[in-house]
Amino acid sequence: MYQNYGLTYLIKGDIMKKQKKVLFISSTGGHLSEMLRLSPMFEKYDYHIITEKTKSNMGLLEKYPNRVNFLVYGTKSHFLTYPFKLLYNTIKSLVLYCKIKPKVIITTGAHTAGPMCVIGKIFGSKIIYIETLANSKTKTVTGRIIYHFADLFIVQWESMLKLYPKAKYWGWIY
Repeated sequence: MYQNYGLTYLIKGDIMKKQKKVLFISSTGGHLSEMLRLSPMFEKYDYHIITEKTKSNMGLLEKYPNRVNFLVYGTKSHFLTYPFKLLYNTIKSLVLYCKIKPKVIITTGAHTAGPMCVIGKIFGSKIIYIETLANSKTKTVTGRIIYHFADLFIVQWESMLKLYPKAKYWGWIY
């Protein structure tokens, strides 16, 4: 079970203040499910959600009106189109970043979130990365990159502290 003091820290800590714009971004599937577990935080901030556009995610538009944007769905397994989708998503992420102007970016990964976190860091946003629950013994590609510049890097398995020694272990989101 996710330890409540972790969420309390995010809400009351120095990284986040009530008036700040907070961007929640993740790829679809399990990463999005994990991120949506943080929904109690949504009402406390001027929040925005970005994920990949899939049929299963279209309900987010109704649930969170005027607070959701989509990037193109595409994984590394689509090796022929992935570089083009990544480039498109990077450009669209820059446009969305300039529109939303978040002070804090919170992500549960994966590839969709990487460019936005880099853009955010360049422009001065605080980056909070939550490594996926799905990995208990190996680093994710996105986690390997964002670990080096995240303001707060959270793991959901205590065993992951061996791989990410500067991370914080706060237990599971679920």
